[in-house]
Amino acid sequence: QVHLAESGGGSVQAGGSLRLSCVASGDAYSRNCLGWFRRTPGKERAGIAAVDTGTGSTWYTDSVKDRFALSHDNAEDAVTVYLRMNSLKAEDTAMYYCAARRGPCDIWHFSEQSYAYWGQGTQVTVSS
Repeated sequence: QVHLAESGGGSVQAGGSLRLSCVASGDAYSRNCLGWFRRTPGKERAGIAAVDTGTGSTWYTDSVKDRFALSHDNAEDAVTVYLRMNSLKAEDTAMYYCAARRGPCDIWHFSEQSYAYWGQGTQVTVSS
């Protein structure tokens, strides 16, 4: 079992920055791959960034790869993953979710169905 807790969302003007945090606790193998997904109004939830906490490999979707950056801190009983979001745009407005996938991220890093555990989400609103 894995528990995820996101924080750091809020409102910001376009061009600003935010840092989201996700604390993942529980079985280490079940939270090895941590992903960030977002749902914008009228659209399905989609993956935007993922990190394999075992290898350090990261993935970004094209729309964020030059603006967002992942980092993580491993502790004995939990891992915290950070999503630093720079140069925010109005289209980044969404509910952001942290999710955990058992085992390596590999080719499944943005496969929503492969993530078994989800946080409650944190809202990011970017005003233009």
